[in-house]
Amino acid sequence: MAKTLLSFGHGYSARALARRLLPEGWTIYGTTRAPAKAEAIRESGVIPLLFPGPDCEAALAQASHILISAGPSEEGDPVLAAFGDQIAAAASRLEWAGYLSTTGVYGDHQGGWVDETTPLTPSTRRGQWRKDAEQAWQAIPGLPLHVFRLAGIYGPGRGPFAKVRDGSARRIIKEGQVFSRIHVDDIAQVLHASIHRPHPGAVYNLCDDDPAPPEDVIAHAALLLDVPAPPAVAFDEADMTPMARSFYAESKRVRNDLIKDELGVRLIYPDYRAGLAALLAQED
Repeated sequence: MAKTLLSFGHGYSARALARRLLPEGWTIYGTTRAPAKAEAIRESGVIPLLFPGPDCEAALAQASHILISAGPSEEGDPVLAAFGDQIAAAASRLEWAGYLSTTGVYGDHQGGWVDETTPLTPSTRRGQWRKDAEQAWQAIPGLPLHVFRLAGIYGPGRGPFAKVRDGSARRIIKEGQVFSRIHVDDIAQVLHASIHRPHPGAVYNLCDDDPAPPEDVIAHAALLLDVPAPPAVAFDEADMTPMARSFYAESKRVRNDLIKDELGVRLIYPDYRAGLAALLAQED
């Protein structure tokens, strides 16, 4: 039976999932707020919809699956604000719903390990918004919801090589700082596996096997390019945007056992070294 996915906020991760689903014969609708992005969505084989226009409601009536990538703000979740009643009415008919959240909901653990059972204690405004949005989606009766908490995303077009090449990269040093990360292709394969093995109510961490200090990733990128490692700069002295600086407010290592044990996922890129090598090979 043909399947139809309505992708709210059809961005980087959703596009990677679409590349897996389209060859299987899926119909995919992808929403955007920017008319200029509609043609690029269409060229990828996805049907573009302007959010929050009336075509979104028509697509929802056809959808067997929905994916929510659009992020919340202090006003709340934009998809629920626009179509919450319609989604609630369709909940029992939908086969799968996926919400892309963030490991930021766990807050700061001073480099310690977290898993899906760790209490949610976000320490940033964005983390609190995500926690609130997760809970709002989980409160919809009968919705076959799956929550995916994503670590730092990288992949084609989102690697460190450009900044290392142009000399703008820096190795920001903050004692004890460690991040988890995930390649976009592994996000896509986890979502794909969940769609084919649904478990309503499930929550999954999406990250690789090797949490690492951010300066190690930059240094390895330079090694792969055979150029000197970028200069080391102390965190307190670094020239950073408020957004970039906020990421350093939290340090934690994220466990990913559940995607392996429950969904049978074997990571394509189990650490940043494998992921960066692949990105460089794709560039070449």
